[in-house]
Amino acid sequence: MAFSRITGLGFYVPDNIITNDDLTQWMETSDEWIRERTGIQERRYFEYGKDTNYSMAAAASRQALERAGLTPNDVDVIVYATITPDYFFPGSAFLMQRELGMDGKPVIDIREQCSGFVYALSIADQFIKSGMYKTALVVGSEIQSSWIDKSTAGRNTAVIFGDGAGAAVVCATDDPQHCILSTHLHADGRFAEELFVKDPGSSREGRPVSQEVIEGGGHNVYMNGNAVFKHAIIRFGEVIHEALEANGYAAGDIDLLVPHQANIRISDYVRQQLGLAESQVINNLQRFGNTTAASIPIALTEAWETGRVKEGDLVCLAAFGSGFTWASALIRW
Repeated sequence: MAFSRITGLGFYVPDNIITNDDLTQWMETSDEWIRERTGIQERRYFEYGKDTNYSMAAAASRQALERAGLTPNDVDVIVYATITPDYFFPGSAFLMQRELGMDGKPVIDIREQCSGFVYALSIADQFIKSGMYKTALVVGSEIQSSWIDKSTAGRNTAVIFGDGAGAAVVCATDDPQHCILSTHLHADGRFAEELFVKDPGSSREGRPVSQEVIEGGGHNVYMNGNAVFKHAIIRFGEVIHEALEANGYAAGDIDLLVPHQANIRISDYVRQQLGLAESQVINNLQRFGNTTAASIPIALTEAWETGRVKEGDLVCLAAFGSGFTWASALIRW
């Protein structure tokens, strides 16, 4: 039986750093207000004419491939997670495929919001375990700064989001001791409108983008913050324990937890409930904010680069986001 292993990691964030103080030029807020509610100190915004969703993904992918000792032509399939594609269609995976010169290779675009990377990793893992493919490129990439409402009316969400991309090369291995042990995926569409962007949507009278749509504000993010927080702290714990129990481990066996980078209060609550030390959880949202599908691969790459992920470590990835959707992956590095 084949297993899958992450053999290369990479990430890219724009050069444009936006601090909490910078946001005060657009909205009534303060550094203290943002830090107290989210833990975020700064985030990155893309530069128009330089960065695109797919170019950021390509940069992260090139780094991951180089570290894996592979070239784009070695990849059998791309699984690409984003909620902010460059075009309404086709998906950004096609554009990155073209950018990397991978013509003919299959691409899969998925929209699982903050759980996107874990979902994408699970898809790649199943392809490899089935024997269909031997090498997969898994990507999470987002440009969110171009559509968030940067006025005072939108500050509850605008202060959270940033831009960036992360990538992982996943390869077949016959080593059951160093591989992706299992992935666990869940969703509950009853809460779809608790965190969503309504427009543009196809099920509208007239054109999906119109002056009426813009004036109605449906293109802005709506978030029921209390509902999201309450569900997140429950689902995070559930899906982490699910992964551990499926493999005969306990929370104390985790060497590093890599949660979706949404809110430091959520991360701290989950850490405390699991009985983990601060050193056992990676948090970089202070510098990058919430980069949605890109947050876990960016954080995982940084953890690996700084030596916080070592061979033999038990690493758990966990996410919760709009949909609602939640997921985990347990990896023996």
